Amino acid sequence: MARECVFCNIVSKKENTELLFENDNFVIIRDIKPACDFHYLAIPKRHIRDGRDLQLTDKPLLLEMEQELRNLFAKENVASEHISLGFHWPPFISVPHLHMHGLAPTNQMNFIARWIFRPSNYWFRTTQYVLDNISSNSSSSKETHSATQ
Repeated sequence: MARECVFCNIVSKKENTELLFENDNFVIIRDIKPACDFHYLAIPKRHIRDGRDLQLTDKPLLLEMEQELRNLFAKENVASEHISLGFHWPPFISVPHLHMHGLAPTNQMNFIARWIFRPSNYWFRTTQYVLDNISSNSSSSKETHSATQ
């Protein structure tokens, strides 16, 4: 039997989780293991396994998720230079359901958190990196992803 997806359960409200934001496309919650004062997750309602499964048609979703995370940080008066947005990249994902991390203030993160969420390294990719590379992810990388399953 396949294991249930915890994020699918959250977006379908089978889990009792506080939603900081919700619309027809995604929700935003607090990370249960925060790496800094404000550590949020924007989770699409549609199950997307990981960044390699994104399509060109998903760009508006990512931009909307990014904007709503920025709106939450603005309410907390966090300066834009102290915000990090991005995704853990396979195989370094803990939940196989796409989720955008929003972290702030990054200048107050400890050494380990700065290392884990360092922008555009092998295991954490910025939103901009993902947006710039969706077209290549949705073709050749998808074949590699399918071959490894």
